[in-house]
Amino acid sequence: LGVSVKVFFILNSHFICSSVSSDEWKATVVKSIDALVTSCVVVPCSFSHTGGNLPTSRLRGICFKDRTKMLGELGQNNCSLEITDVRNHDNGPFCFRVELVRTEGNEPTKDMFSFVEDCVELNMLTEPAEPTLIQPMAATQGEPYTVICSVMHTCPTHVPTLTWNWKTEGIIVYHRLIHSGNWETQSILTFIPEETDDNRELTCTAAFNEKKTSSSKFTLNVKREILSVLHFQYVGIENYNHIIIPAVVGIGTALLFGIFCIFMAKKYNPVPFCFCILFLCLNLKSHIYTSNLYFLIFQSIK
Repeated sequence: LGVSVKVFFILNSHFICSSVSSDEWKATVVKSIDALVTSCVVVPCSFSHTGGNLPTSRLRGICFKDRTKMLGELGQNNCSLEITDVRNHDNGPFCFRVELVRTEGNEPTKDMFSFVEDCVELNMLTEPAEPTLIQPMAATQGEPYTVICSVMHTCPTHVPTLTWNWKTEGIIVYHRLIHSGNWETQSILTFIPEETDDNRELTCTAAFNEKKTSSSKFTLNVKREILSVLHFQYVGIENYNHIIIPAVVGIGTALLFGIFCIFMAKKYNPVPFCFCILFLCLNLKSHIYTSNLYFLIFQSIK
């Protein structure tokens, strides 16, 4: 008769080991892992035995009913356990156990081994972790700006959802394993800030299994371009740059001719008198600008 292997976790602190030796079976399970109440947790687990890998068809996996599930392929020595809808009393310890069973009817044999040294305890969390924000100190108007929001979790089968109080464009999401069943979800937001975005509050919200949420926020500081600050404002009238610029040019020209008058006065004797008269006619009501420049040079007759 063929023999299969039954693999499962049991919640117990007392075990009876039979003829199967610990030298034949090895299990690797994390000692402790965080678990958020109402969310889920995946306990990473792997095992091996001296007989090498067995095909999945000859392996049997058993776990608790309803809220637990064995993940991965047992034929690949993956005994990871998923617990959903975590409750505050699901702290464990959970210990790995292996049994050899007959293929017909899944009948148990006397060969079994409990890994009492390979148990995991759950650190129960009643509140979720807050997202971490990484952003430059200040943004520059018109230039790309990137903010990274990340959160740690222990359930890769139901990863947290990260959302921004911003446009949905320009968002990239990453998931990566950090170590020993701890995962990180990242949301990278890139946008081009405008002047109106200065002092705007950006918020990143993490939703865990659609039941519990946490958020982090910061105030955006946008540096304006120099040209956008140098502008003229008038109270009660419109912008008259088309008048101001020619007027400045005219005044500059008048100054040049004034210098010319002084030069002429010093060159000729007797000293002439020089008048440089600038007439600027501004008609703000009709938005019409006229400039008349007259230079009158008089020299006395000997």
